[in-house]
Amino acid sequence: MSFRNASKGTRARPDPLLASWKAASVCRPRALSGTRSSPSGRRRLQSTPGSRAAFPDLDRFNLFFPEKRPFFLENAGLFSAGNPDQTELFFSRRIGISDDGAPISIFGGGRLSGKIGSYTHVGLLLMQTEAFEKEGTPSNNFAVARVSREFPNRSSIGGIFTNRQATGSLAGEQDRNRTFGLDGAWGIGEHANITGFFAKSSTPGLGGDDHALRVSAEYNLPAWRLSGHYGEVAANFNPEVGFVRRSDVREIGLGIFFRLRHFWGFQELRPHTNYQGFRNFDGFHESGRWHSDNHWEFRGGHEIHTGVNLTREGLLEPFTIWENPKDPTDVVVVEPGTYDHAGLSLSGFTNRGAPLSFGFRLTSGGFFGGDRVRLAPCVRWRLGERFNGELQVARNDIDLPGGDFITNLTRLRVSYSSTPRIGLQSLVQYNNRSGTWSSKVRFSRLQAAKTGLFIVYNDTRGESGVDFPTDRALIIKFSRLFDLLR
Repeated sequence: MSFRNASKGTRARPDPLLASWKAASVCRPRALSGTRSSPSGRRRLQSTPGSRAAFPDLDRFNLFFPEKRPFFLENAGLFSAGNPDQTELFFSRRIGISDDGAPISIFGGGRLSGKIGSYTHVGLLLMQTEAFEKEGTPSNNFAVARVSREFPNRSSIGGIFTNRQATGSLAGEQDRNRTFGLDGAWGIGEHANITGFFAKSSTPGLGGDDHALRVSAEYNLPAWRLSGHYGEVAANFNPEVGFVRRSDVREIGLGIFFRLRHFWGFQELRPHTNYQGFRNFDGFHESGRWHSDNHWEFRGGHEIHTGVNLTREGLLEPFTIWENPKDPTDVVVVEPGTYDHAGLSLSGFTNRGAPLSFGFRLTSGGFFGGDRVRLAPCVRWRLGERFNGELQVARNDIDLPGGDFITNLTRLRVSYSSTPRIGLQSLVQYNNRSGTWSSKVRFSRLQAAKTGLFIVYNDTRGESGVDFPTDRALIIKFSRLFDLLR
């Protein structure tokens, strides 16, 4: 059972338990999972604490938030297609979570995944959400079908289909979206690999320029790695059950990586350089970054990384990079133009296998016509095999022509495991950019294949003087794995 409490006049009410069941070994290699609502109501699947507000966003492109819900994490790799974190043909956070991170009730659904024979992977996901009348969002039916075939020498080919179809009284006549994709990998000899994908989307009202593609090549030797890639995301490519970080763009990238072991008294040296550039379909240079670095690994497990970055950012229209959470009129805007800068980076950490270790990251250089200094220290500790924790602080000190501001993000993670199957995890986070505190406590008692009992408490609230609604949720979930044929 889950209970939510929201301030700012929102009435607290119980959300009944969303029962879930899982079955494995359907014809032995396949697995079936499903969710359904109890007859008396629905449970809302929660977004991560603070959602988008929990991250210090200093970019003008879409942010990628990884999935955290256990149902969608199971066998998630099978449904993965596209360019990870950049152009995902299927992104499960489109189901049950609105664009601004608000939860949407899920009526129910199911997932069938597994293998046919030894080399063919199959997956089918069906979900039905309820209408979100507050934002005028209709109920939606989601369908995802995925198949891939493995071949010798690291080769494979696959296809994916996604569909969103609006249903109910709020649905428009042509409120639907579909995406079709093909992907594959070709292993050449022992050292070379070529991977890629091609996809098209179908959205009523959007015609043409609706494709995305990417081809990557890599050549690996024990001491060398050479890589390159080319990609396109057209302006009307619109996978509404997927994720696109930036559209109307062509991308090119090249990289050289070298490894020297037992050299000059170091355990390993890893000098490397890479370039990544983006231009829109009209040829305008939107972004470019040339990164040169060396990783110095000592024999005791400590490392130091030293780097130089040359960057270009091109803006055709202004965007707001900072807004004071206590005063919405206090904003910093970056004006259109082309910004060329250079910067230095320095990072390092002590032996992470030790009971106590430290790390830091320091970057300094030009930033949208001004300067930016970022410092991010961290400390990790471990007491035996059961208790561990981590404290991280990330501070950005930014001086721009349009104004100055500072962002601070502090995170404390602590976990304790009494046995390999019973554990307690907690996270506390403060973000001055949004003026919010967020916390999460999770108890798990695992059975087979990550099933079992899960109890999660989320709490997000604004600090004094910030108009941010308090959001609390207590979620209890139990899942069980069983064999249908026994």
